[in-house]
Amino acid sequence: MQDFVTIQMPGASQQEQPASPPVAKPSVKGIEVTPRALDKIRSGMAKEGISPEEGGLRIGVLGGGCSGLSYSIRFDTRPRERDRVYEFDGVRIFVDPKSFVYLHGMTLDYEQTLLKQGFNFINPNSTRSCGCGSSFS
Repeated sequence: MQDFVTIQMPGASQQEQPASPPVAKPSVKGIEVTPRALDKIRSGMAKEGISPEEGGLRIGVLGGGCSGLSYSIRFDTRPRERDRVYEFDGVRIFVDPKSFVYLHGMTLDYEQTLLKQGFNFINPNSTRSCGCGSSFS
């Protein structure tokens, strides 16, 4: 369901406009994660039995897919030696150095509508993406 914000303009009637997804923390770290995505990551980690103190969500980029590169996302029990580890309200995100080049500046969101359900990579580094949304260049 789309969230709406009511905007009151001086001397005008109220208008409802779609709210942009709220961001958990500023992008000083290189990536952002919305509260919706954080909630879904927490529940997924609990179902998988992964400890938030040691494990986290691994996001990355792999060669292949319709547009040349594809996103990778999975739970991991611990970070690797050269990973960048980001923490957002107790949720850890692991990104390997090669993937960071492509993911720097992106926002991870979670979308649940009648037509689509899943994580959504909002990536300013992507110049082209395929119809399924999991592949880009």
